[in-house]
Parts: sequence; structure tokens; C-alpha cells
Amino acid sequence: MEQTFGRLIRQARKDKAYSQRELAGLLSVDFTYLSKLENDRADYPPKEDVIRALARNLDLDQEELIFLAGRLPQQYEALLRQNPKEMQALFRRMQDDPSWIKKSVQ
Repeated sequence: MEQTFGRLIRQARKDKAYSQRELAGLLSVDFTYLSKLENDRADYPPKEDVIRALARNLDLDQEELIFLAGRLPQQYEALLRQNPKEMQALFRRMQDDPSWIKKSVQ
């Protein structure tokens, strides 16, 4: 089964023995919103600060969680804007040959 943002945070929350209400309280979000996130049913990805708070409270890698949520970390936005052609080529290469990047990051 494919790892999703929701599955990862649900499992991490359970591993930490938090209820949805407890974790939502730590994040200052409504527990129904957290439920939507865990079930991959939110209308849009959470803001970066919510993702980072989730990662801190659940001992998850912040950048990985941001990417898994479908967001781009703010620190990379300038790089993307400054190098649009190179980023486009990079994304195309990853799309055409996903094994290429997997070999590069090992």
C-alpha cells in the first residue's frame, strides 16, 4: 500500500498514543480537520507551519512530510523561481525515469 501523508501521520499519532483530540490540541487545529488530514480527505494540503508542528510532535522528518503533503518547502521556492528551466528539466527527468533519482539519493 502506498504511503500517504494521512497514513503516515495517523500511524505516527497512534505510535505516540495520542488521540486525535490530544494531537489537534497540540497543533491548535480542530480535531475534525486532523481527521480529514489522516484520511487524506482535506480539500487542500495543510500550511507549512501545521506540517512542521505535526512533524515535531510526531518525531517525523519535516521536509519529507512537507513533500508528502504535496507542498514545496519555503526554502526551495526561491530556487525554483530562480531556475525555472532547470527545475522543469529536473522534474521531467524524474517523471520519465524515477529510478534515476533513486540511484542519485542513495
